[in-house]
Amino acid sequence: MSESPNQPLPDIQATPDKRGLAIDQVGVSDLRYPIQVTDRHGQPFPTVAKISMSVHLPHHFKGTHMSRFIEILSQHEGEVTTQTLPSILKDLRTRLEAQEAHIEVAFTYFVNKAAPISGAKAKVGCDCVFQGTSNAEKDDLVLGITVPVTTLCPCSKEISEYGAHNQRGYVTLEVRPKCCEDGHEFILIEELIEVAEKSGSAPLYALLKRPDERHVTMQAYENPVFVEDVVRNAAAMLRADSRIDSFTVKAVNHESIHDHNAFAVISGNSTD
Repeated sequence: MSESPNQPLPDIQATPDKRGLAIDQVGVSDLRYPIQVTDRHGQPFPTVAKISMSVHLPHHFKGTHMSRFIEILSQHEGEVTTQTLPSILKDLRTRLEAQEAHIEVAFTYFVNKAAPISGAKAKVGCDCVFQGTSNAEKDDLVLGITVPVTTLCPCSKEISEYGAHNQRGYVTLEVRPKCCEDGHEFILIEELIEVAEKSGSAPLYALLKRPDERHVTMQAYENPVFVEDVVRNAAAMLRADSRIDSFTVKAVNHESIHDHNAFAVISGNSTD
């Protein structure tokens, strides 16, 4: 069959649907895509993200245009921060004629950490996620990060003649930056990593020499924390940050002597 190159093809997605049912979210998910986030020195940090994008679909449209999600992401060249997400969401709403748009960008962020005594450097990865929702009323942005830490049990230390049980814990922080003149307050991923690590007994490292192991072991022993202490420590620091509108902190200890994990959660708002 011969086709004219100028003949328009039918747009089935834009045809009417008669069932009278709007769809809350429709879009693309599990899209692996190269992105850039900003490090603490203001430099671009390249990584690979798993991205989901969706929009609200009115009841009278049969479908949405899936290719436009990828087009919009490509136009922004993968730059993803709390400053750029509102622009991406606005473009999604405009191009897809949607009342509301959503995006979730999950990625690994690597920090080059130096061992406390030897100074040996190696990269440690943290799981991060940017989530955004935009409608006619507001843009809602959330920055989330999960950081591994060491926790040492205060009770075990107190009741034991020597030693104390310790374990790896995971601290998850989710923060909503406040709106400001330039859009939303800018919060560095490294800043949230520091909050999480200060909340536990000791930070984790990828590379440790024997003097470093000695230092970290004693640091944890001198700073025992329950899972309750971890979330309170982190929440106190986030509550004092005037750039943050609201937050949720979750800590999970992968218990070393119990057949279960222990967890605690705190949600709150900035005091400023």
